[in-house]
Amino acid sequence: MKLTFIGTGYVGLVTGTCMAELGHTVICADVDKKKIAKLKRGVMPIYELGLEELVEKNVKEGRLSFTTSIGKAIKEAEVVFNAVGTPEDKKTGKADMRYVYAVAETFGKNLNGYKILVNKSTVPVGTADKCRDIVLHVGKGKLARNVSRNNAGGLEFDIVSNPEFLREGAAIKDFLNPDRVVVGVSSDRAKEVMEKIYRPIARAGRPVMVTDIRSAELIKYASNAFLATKIAFINEIANFCEKAGANVKEVARGMGADNRIGSRFLYAGIGYGGSCFPKDVQALIETGKEYEHCFSIIEAADTMNDVQKLRPIEFLKKQFENLKGKTIAIWGLSFKPRTDDVREAPALYVIEALLKAGARVRVFDPVAMENFQKAFPDRRIQYVTHAYEAVEDAHALVVMTEWDEFRTVEYPELASRMKHRVIVDGRNIFERREAEKEGFVYFGIGV
Repeated sequence: MKLTFIGTGYVGLVTGTCMAELGHTVICADVDKKKIAKLKRGVMPIYELGLEELVEKNVKEGRLSFTTSIGKAIKEAEVVFNAVGTPEDKKTGKADMRYVYAVAETFGKNLNGYKILVNKSTVPVGTADKCRDIVLHVGKGKLARNVSRNNAGGLEFDIVSNPEFLREGAAIKDFLNPDRVVVGVSSDRAKEVMEKIYRPIARAGRPVMVTDIRSAELIKYASNAFLATKIAFINEIANFCEKAGANVKEVARGMGADNRIGSRFLYAGIGYGGSCFPKDVQALIETGKEYEHCFSIIEAADTMNDVQKLRPIEFLKKQFENLKGKTIAIWGLSFKPRTDDVREAPALYVIEALLKAGARVRVFDPVAMENFQKAFPDRRIQYVTHAYEAVEDAHALVVMTEWDEFRTVEYPELASRMKHRVIVDGRNIFERREAEKEGFVYFGIGV
């Protein structure tokens, strides 16, 4: 089928490329001329394992192309995927929907026959209805109508909700081998088209779940809020373990053996970050207010996460009476491994607090340093090219991201380079016994 993706951020670029890999003809459109120019040269705007190779392959085979001509791309498509960003409005906590609605308006202006507008972005409940109203308003001159309303005459269209469930660092795998594909529709015609698009996925035995539109919109928010709550819960247990003398790793292992609970997302640490959990939790809380509903559990998880991010500062202050003039090495800047995404990364908050306390900060991350510099342009931060270079004459090492290369630490070399043997393990990737055997003061989360 002929598909157009509007927005070449993480969701649009990965999903569009994978759709091309399934055999569809895909146009990825964006208003950012520089980004499109780079994509045409094969330069990726994001770091995602396997993406560059997949883009190159499908461009070469003629199934994938890039353009800034959004109107033309809409007209040439059978289905248009709305994949623009829905960032958090910092003033209200709500999802900023201006880009989503702008796409709906552009879709209406370029409607030239039956088409489906698919909201791929994470959007609050009721967004499809608002997009439908925008298209109807814009298309009045064309007698545009929504198929589900069965109005007479004119150009037909449908709005569909098809939320994404891609994990950064494993997005291609998640798309091609999903736990489920969720499609919210309001007409049989849209259902048939969406099932045709995802037929290669269904043939591989992966479930394609068709629901009503509002349920599909809520599934994504509910899923992320649940996972965020699970992380906040195990972190609260970890904090209690420190006081009670238990080990959260053992507690989590025992909990996870219960198949009603499961072991995934039961890893204690310094909280969640990234482009999804923080903003989606806030957006769901704010959407609840619009319906006079209080998400008390989710609000508690959000508050807990804010506190957890600064646990490293708490540990450092226990070890050092004053952080002024102390050199603190930071390993890891991205919110999770295998990505260069630093949005809402705990490292942002910890480094800000360290600088405010007068500490000298030296950092290393395998792929995220450039993005971190853009997000936090402070010249006091020293960036180095190797993990061990970061700890040279450092008073303490703080692990913020669980990159695999950090797990195989050489304690003797670490000890020989550091001024003081102090480790704050924000992701529990080291073993306390091994660290203490080499003379380190070790702070973990609940261990």
